[in-house]
Amino acid sequence: MLKVNERAPDFVLQGDNGEDYRLSDHAGERVLLVFYPGDNTPVCTAQLCEYRDGIEEFAGLGVSVVGISSDGMESHQKFRAKHNLPFTLLSDPGLEVAKLYASKGALGMKRSVFLVDEEGVVRYAHIEALAIFRRKSKELLEVIRGLDGESTS
Repeated sequence: MLKVNERAPDFVLQGDNGEDYRLSDHAGERVLLVFYPGDNTPVCTAQLCEYRDGIEEFAGLGVSVVGISSDGMESHQKFRAKHNLPFTLLSDPGLEVAKLYASKGALGMKRSVFLVDEEGVVRYAHIEALAIFRRKSKELLEVIRGLDGESTS
């Protein structure tokens, strides 16, 4: 089980733009990995649209948002365009990366979020017990601000 303050497992997944996304290529950046069960499902749509609406606040804290589900590139492209999502969506069809992040469940992808810092270390991790629940952007932003406060003290 992946824990806070452990190195985030590196991975390569195809993005909705057709290009490979390698986590280690984003060293020096903070990345919020958002594992979600599926495109165009009610809770996932609400969650990702909420993160879209708060994207300036995430960016203001130096955090880029990346969504990950088992859906394919074509599904991601349509979902992203339909909801004007300003962040990359990655395809994990075999749930191999989800497994690395303890986000693979008996019925597919578990809803979870991980904040990876500039050094590639997990600073926040939350895996929902039930897929109907989700972390709100306000909660995540408060956590990130709290972590920033810890690093300056």
